[in-house]
Amino acid sequence: MLEKMFKLKENGSNVKTEVLGGVTTFMTMAYILAVNPSLLSAAGMDSTAVLIATALASFVGTLCMAFLANYPFALAPGMGLNAYFAFTVCGAMGYPWQVALMAVFVEGIIFIILSLTKVREAIFNAIPLTLKKGVSAGIGLFIAFIGLQGAHLVVNDDATLITYVKFRAEFHTEGICALLALLGLFITVFLYVKNVRGSILIGIVATWILGMIAQAAGLYQVTPDAGYYSLYPAFGMTDFSKLSLTFGQVFKADFSQVDIVNFIVVLLAFLFVDMFDTLGTLIGVAGKAKMLDKDGKLPRIKQALLADAIATSVGAVFGTSTTTTYVESSSGVGEGARTGLASVVTGFLFLLSIFLAPIFTSIPGFATAPALIFVGFLMLGAVVEIDFSDLTEAVPAYLCILAMPLMYSISEGIAIGVISYVVINLCCGKSKKITPLMAVLAVLFVCKYIFL
Repeated sequence: MLEKMFKLKENGSNVKTEVLGGVTTFMTMAYILAVNPSLLSAAGMDSTAVLIATALASFVGTLCMAFLANYPFALAPGMGLNAYFAFTVCGAMGYPWQVALMAVFVEGIIFIILSLTKVREAIFNAIPLTLKKGVSAGIGLFIAFIGLQGAHLVVNDDATLITYVKFRAEFHTEGICALLALLGLFITVFLYVKNVRGSILIGIVATWILGMIAQAAGLYQVTPDAGYYSLYPAFGMTDFSKLSLTFGQVFKADFSQVDIVNFIVVLLAFLFVDMFDTLGTLIGVAGKAKMLDKDGKLPRIKQALLADAIATSVGAVFGTSTTTTYVESSSGVGEGARTGLASVVTGFLFLLSIFLAPIFTSIPGFATAPALIFVGFLMLGAVVEIDFSDLTEAVPAYLCILAMPLMYSISEGIAIGVISYVVINLCCGKSKKITPLMAVLAVLFVCKYIFL
């Protein structure tokens, strides 16, 4: 039945590989179960309700991806978008969180329509193949940078913006976390080189276990005020009644104090970021899995985008910010996952996490960091496929790669890549390479920077 449903042999995979890939993807994404409630609680939402909504939205969205598109891509509330939701829309702009959820809900409905009319698919196919390779490599650097931060290897610095951690100064908190992450990275690389199946997942678990040993030995000190909590898994049940505090609240939004123009601006911001974060993630992860065809197109892209759009609206009803395809899916792809069966596994683990939330949220960031750093290396390999002899192709790809980690945004990297591709080719007399849709995208991106 599984073979018929997911075409495992056709995709060069098997049940064991898909299960392993699904578990690995979940392990690298599980941090969202802790991060999302923390962020959205700043908007006045109940953290337990948000945790349940996050798990449910991830479950529904990931299963939609599995059965509609048969891809090993997992979905969850997007990082960056949840921060925009909490600190800009509900914070700086002062909108009630119910209104922000309505913006997310409407965005999802619009995306469903665009997906059914092939507009999003056309945008995906309009991006030149070289630029897609740049997107894949850029995402590699981006998630590696996220991993370095999660490992506490890279920290803030007033003079240089970022710097490496001072191991001795904060050894029992940041220092030991960074050291454990490095050990986890070496374990992961060693196992991967030795062709050990599940090397990335083993690296996550091994790093977590080393952390618990360090805590027992007194090397890691629990200091909640500084954000360093016990590494031991907690046991307990979630208060399911809390979901009523967010479920369906999107339809109770009070627009009496909301300026319609500003609401449209918020809606457009969600639209822009979600659309191009999703497109960028699909390009990057599909490129890593070698799912793109010879023209750089992704088969069943329509179904994948439709799953993403449905997840966004469903997530808003449950009570969470925009649900989108996760770049961490590349960790499961790195383990060999190639079909929707891996997504089914990931989705059900998210559902299970509702019942065992305290355990899953105990996975520390420094334990998943080695996986992100190493998968970032694997994705960076796409850069060798860029033709650097043609600067009209290579420079936009380079700018795209550069922008993603430095601007901390996949969508901004795509925007810079598209604008530079159109401008450079137009100035160099190669306007025939510019498709009408690419030109329109460039204009829209420029307008975004001017007006949003």
